[in-house]
Amino acid sequence: MARPKGSYFSRLPNGDILNISVWSGKSDAKAEIITAEIRRYSSDSKWETIGRLAIYRSPLGSYAQLPEKKR
Repeated sequence: MARPKGSYFSRLPNGDILNISVWSGKSDAKAEIITAEIRRYSSDSKWETIGRLAIYRSPLGSYAQLPEKKR
């Protein structure tokens, strides 16, 4: 399983978790994917992602939002 280059998480005041990760690009190792997601503990006693944003950073430093992944 792939691992991020770097990761940070913080518990928000309402108990949700904010996670930010930086991944190497798949087609270009000099590119990066930056993801931010918010996870919440549901009434079903499991964590669920309630919001996610993915940004592509090209090797030249330009940024673009990636489309939402189908799960």
